Amino acid sequence: MLNILFSAQPARWDEYQRPLTEAFAKAGLQANLSRDHGPADVDYIVFAPNGPVTDFTPYKKTKAIMSLWAGVETVVDNPTLTQPLCRLVDDSLTNGMVEWVVGHTLRHHLGMDEHITRQDGVWRNFTYPPVAAHRPVTILGIGALGAACGQALHQLGFPVTGWSRRAKNIPNITCMHGDDGLRAALSDAQVVILLLPQTPQTENILNAQSLNLPARGAFIINPGRGPLIDDAALLAALDSGQIAHATLDVFRTEPLPATHPFWAHPQITVTPHIASSTRPETASMVIAENIARGEAGQPFHYLVDRTRGY
Repeated sequence: MLNILFSAQPARWDEYQRPLTEAFAKAGLQANLSRDHGPADVDYIVFAPNGPVTDFTPYKKTKAIMSLWAGVETVVDNPTLTQPLCRLVDDSLTNGMVEWVVGHTLRHHLGMDEHITRQDGVWRNFTYPPVAAHRPVTILGIGALGAACGQALHQLGFPVTGWSRRAKNIPNITCMHGDDGLRAALSDAQVVILLLPQTPQTENILNAQSLNLPARGAFIINPGRGPLIDDAALLAALDSGQIAHATLDVFRTEPLPATHPFWAHPQITVTPHIASSTRPETASMVIAENIARGEAGQPFHYLVDRTRGY
């Protein structure tokens, strides 16, 4: 019998108890799922960074930590964490992100806000968007989520450039990497989408200098991590007209304080970290499959590289 500790906020227990129990049984695992296992007895931890476990030192028997989140930046540097850490890669999480990114890309591409927010009786039919083929999109971060978003945008006709820290080769996406590649990827982009992990190397990747590289009037879409953007530099770029609009789903402080200038800025759309959420049914199957791999002596999927931070 495997003792599996559920460490997340209490409300999540009601959402996950049944799906996880069913997924463990389907994977052929004899599992005792609980929020109350003593540290010495725990084989695996199903983990969210805002849950009760913050010190992993007592969990000496624990074989792996299974994250409920795709992002692991708040735990990867925890000095007490010596167990393998697996991030969540889930088709439902990916599909949700693709839908949100494509939706907001099309919203800006088509200029939908102009007609949705200005129902004032004026017949404005003198401007129209270019076709997608003439609207270059750059995605910073072409891991599982970024690559999926890039493929969907390519299918709609957008030319897609992707940037990563290391070289990649992804069909239908012009891939660039490194510092020189970053400048080239951003230059003249009309839509910039951020899907990078949060690391010391990616913090403020959009700053006063790099925000001047896209085409004037470009759109910024950030469902990745708040610290990827220098907030003050973004506000300045919006006020100067260099950036036409920013749609932001993630922030340095969440919930975003009511007094933050992003809320009142006419060229910023705030969404409350909803670009893509973990779905208990599918996430539970991913976690159960990964634990079954570990019990069979196979390498875990989605293992975090501590040196890279993701």
